[in-house]
Amino acid sequence: MTDTPDVHPLWQPEPRRIAVFRALQLGDMLCAVPALRALRARFPHARITLVGLAGARAFQQRFARYVDELAAFPGLEGLPEQPARPEALPAFFDRARAQRFDVALQLHGSGRLTNDIVRRLGAARLAGFQPGQAPGSERNAWWLPWPDRLPEVERYLALMRFLDVPCMDAALEFPLADEDRQAAARLAAREGLRPDRTVLVHPGARLSSRRWPADRYAAVASAVARAGFDVALTGSGEERALTRQVARLAGTPLRDLAGRTDLGTLAALLERCRLLICNDTGVSHVAAAMRTPSVVVASGSDVHRWAPADRTRHVVLWHDVACRPCAYPDCPIGHPCALGIKASEVIRQAERMLCKEPSHA
Repeated sequence: MTDTPDVHPLWQPEPRRIAVFRALQLGDMLCAVPALRALRARFPHARITLVGLAGARAFQQRFARYVDELAAFPGLEGLPEQPARPEALPAFFDRARAQRFDVALQLHGSGRLTNDIVRRLGAARLAGFQPGQAPGSERNAWWLPWPDRLPEVERYLALMRFLDVPCMDAALEFPLADEDRQAAARLAAREGLRPDRTVLVHPGARLSSRRWPADRYAAVASAVARAGFDVALTGSGEERALTRQVARLAGTPLRDLAGRTDLGTLAALLERCRLLICNDTGVSHVAAAMRTPSVVVASGSDVHRWAPADRTRHVVLWHDVACRPCAYPDCPIGHPCALGIKASEVIRQAERMLCKEPSHA
């Protein structure tokens, strides 16, 4: 078969089976959706397999238009998203090689730890990122030097462009089903949450180093409630103790929805609310996808990499310290990045956002 001059060699011959490695949590997965959307538009008939966390099954099902199936990755030492299970890796790689992927793409960081994983999938051709600038000499592999200064969404679009995949836009998305909106409407009705007056406060984050203090969330929630808005606390079932603490400290009646929403219901509540106040975590990306205004408190995270792109709709507050971005699950030095953000500043920004006309366009 002759090569087509205008087609990147990675795609010759045109792939029928594509593996995409990205074993990360929800917010990180949402940041890859624009790249996955571009990949699907370029290869509408290919079978695309996400190699990711077992917990990404709901993501795959919601984004089935872009990703056909999930292959659950067992975990590896050095990748903190799940416990490592080295004993499960040989069987996993055997199953992957049996799939006979034409192309495997590495969409999980710089490649320092993950490129070897992608190589072991057994695909005919590989592409992704590599650490450093040295040109690769690997046969049937194309590596882009890791673009450390780009925001997360733009990094993966840069890889698509490097591989000659057209990219139309960088917008996040989160598809909702009728059932999601119906569940949100029922919950809002039960709790007396008026769509034009509802503010969601999400005080949790997977890592404690990313959590702003509960007493400051309580002060913000209390101020917003006293201004006449319906304030609801959201979170997972595991975060009920945290939302109860915030509610108790607020001293003002708040609705506590922790553990009462699945992801679709939460996204549908965001679609109908005025404002989200949260940490720099997955829910902030859901709000960006739903075009819901937000005030994001970024404790420890790399703001340039993870903050929402639309700074008109989303306000990101952060305090600069020498140790940012933080690699610790728990801050060992007293959490100065979080304590440097005062409740009064979050209240001021929330009031400013709530004075604007409601808009999810």
